[in-house]
Amino acid sequence: MISSLHGTVLHAGSDVVEVVVGGVGFTVAVTPEVARSARVGETLHLHTNLIVREDALSLYGFAERAECSLFQILLGVTGVGPKSALGVLSAMSVDQIAQAVSDDDDAPFRRVSGIGPKTAKLIVVQLAGKLAPPAAAPAGAPAAGSAIAGQVVIALVGLGWSERVAAEAVEVVAADAGESDRTNVPAMLRLALAHLGPAREAARG
Repeated sequence: MISSLHGTVLHAGSDVVEVVVGGVGFTVAVTPEVARSARVGETLHLHTNLIVREDALSLYGFAERAECSLFQILLGVTGVGPKSALGVLSAMSVDQIAQAVSDDDDAPFRRVSGIGPKTAKLIVVQLAGKLAPPAAAPAGAPAAGSAIAGQVVIALVGLGWSERVAAEAVEVVAADAGESDRTNVPAMLRLALAHLGPAREAARG
């Protein structure tokens, strides 16, 4: 079992990286976020999961051990293969997945490419009780599932950002926003856009 890789980036695509370890190159499927952060010639550490099939050996890599562990758990859900599991982790953070399962809400999973309504429901049902509780939101921030945060995230997704990036931006700006802004959708949207604006191209995905 190849549980991790620590080596030099030889190539980085939109959803794959090639890492050289001890003179051997490993092609690893990764989330777009990891691929964007990889720089050719620089060192990269990944927690990996090796999928063994009759016709192929495939490596899937993650920046955090928790993501790699959740990837393995997702593979245990009926109808979820490696590509679908990676798609879920590309669109949602570990905490967002835990929150959706805790809320018995399959809507976030239905928005992931390749995940249909039946599979989305199975993810919620079969992951129940298997995940750690989601981390608490920053003090003063609207809850991830609140109406205000939800509307702002939906607006950002409509403008081209992934749900994961949008939700993280809302959490960041809400922590510093005043009470009047935190309860106002247009104000929160302006703050989130200002936060994302300087890194617009890097943040989209």
